[in-house]
Amino acid sequence: MPLTSYIFKLKNMAKIVLLSASIRQGRNSHRVALYFQRYIENNQLAEVEMVDLNAYNFPLFEERLRFLKDPSDKILDFASKIRTADGILLVTPEYNGGYPASLKNVIDLLYDEWRKKPIAIATASAGNFGGAQVTTSLVFSLWKIGVMLVPAMFPVAKVQEAFNEEGEPLDKAQTDKRAHHFVNELLWCIEAKRRMLAGA
Repeated sequence: MPLTSYIFKLKNMAKIVLLSASIRQGRNSHRVALYFQRYIENNQLAEVEMVDLNAYNFPLFEERLRFLKDPSDKILDFASKIRTADGILLVTPEYNGGYPASLKNVIDLLYDEWRKKPIAIATASAGNFGGAQVTTSLVFSLWKIGVMLVPAMFPVAKVQEAFNEEGEPLDKAQTDKRAHHFVNELLWCIEAKRRMLAGA
């Protein structure tokens, strides 16, 4: 029996935040985020909400949220979405071997909201390695703030060719097959955390 079927016969449907990290013009990694939004919704795997950093248009934060004297409504809204999510599916591009400043900005804004949060990472690049180089720095940053890293990755090489602007994959069958394993791993970690908190 598929893992997702087993889990959600026992527990309530999970709430996943789909965090799209790029704010560049002409960004291609957002295509992957759009794909996952459609994939999760169409397969009724979880409640999913797109949280697009490009839409927030955040300034460079001078301090962490808990030390900000008068945080804006947008900051509080973002923090609330991260805090209340059961898990995060993070989609990031690779820029020069690292992840974008827009993502580092919000990682460092929060702390308790990230703590022990299950996070699955999908990476994308225009080259052949699918953003594999970004994982070294990103995983270390997330590890330092105590997230629960999902032991599965979803690298997308030549993203501009693999997905169109609407997030439709060139090879849907193979992409869906990869996504099935990737999303199931996130759902498994969400369920494992729920059971730990419930003392099961």
